Amino acid sequence: MSRETSRSTGKNYGLKRVCQVWEVPRSTVYEHRRRSALQTSRRKPGPKPRISDNEVLALVRKDLEDSPFHGEGHRKVHARLRRQEGVKIGRERVRKVMRNNGLLSPYRSPLGTKKAHDGRITTDEPNVMWGTDAAKIFTSEDGWVWFFGIIEHWNAECLGWHIAKKGDRFAALEPLKMALKMQYGSVDQSVGLGLSLRSDHGSQYRSEHFIQQVKYWGISPSFGFVREPETNGVIERFNRTLKEQIIHGRVYRTIDELQAAVAQFIETYNEHWLLEKLNYRSPREMRRSMEGETHAA
Repeated sequence: MSRETSRSTGKNYGLKRVCQVWEVPRSTVYEHRRRSALQTSRRKPGPKPRISDNEVLALVRKDLEDSPFHGEGHRKVHARLRRQEGVKIGRERVRKVMRNNGLLSPYRSPLGTKKAHDGRITTDEPNVMWGTDAAKIFTSEDGWVWFFGIIEHWNAECLGWHIAKKGDRFAALEPLKMALKMQYGSVDQSVGLGLSLRSDHGSQYRSEHFIQQVKYWGISPSFGFVREPETNGVIERFNRTLKEQIIHGRVYRTIDELQAAVAQFIETYNEHWLLEKLNYRSPREMRRSMEGETHAA
């Protein structure tokens, strides 16, 4: 209206005069213009997406239903959708759709002050450092049992594991034997020469028997710093994933029942669990990729 021309004067009415006639403060008009400009600037530039939010939601729900895991975040969902032919969706859009529909991972911890950790525990090639740790799991008939695992710091692959009623130094050596047989084909003296084994300060790992046996295989014991669990973070993260996926919210009656579930999970984890640090590849995908590059060279 302020831009309309007066027939008597031939000039625009002007915003001040229009507001006086309508009895509207000019500040209200300016605020309305500011908000309209702000909304316009927030609109995403470019063409309209080819896939609607409802279609994205359907793809996300289908992916979560087909995944052998639960509680996964938007990054892994986006990584799998990106592999599908003809599907081009931004990661932030996947996150927005999952957030708006209550599909984000329920396992995210509240944000807090991060503790500075300057070291690096992952490796650039296999068989440089392995990690080991123990976890206690309750069964209704056999009571508390122990899980021991060996994790590869290069690709986070679970190389060996063992479940026992008594979690002593002998039980702690069993997954290491499995890993050595898998990677080196034997448990002969000095078979793991050049390899380091990261662990915490648990009594099993500090025992004379355990340390001497590890050294017999040519492996160098490497203990994490006290009160800094991130220095053994690769196996700690694996144990957390194991508990989130098949332990929490479930009851196992016996050791045998638990062993069957753990065996199935580790096979599925090694083959299908996507890791961001591996560019959203599974541990075995990473290993096959490395082996393929080696053969090509």
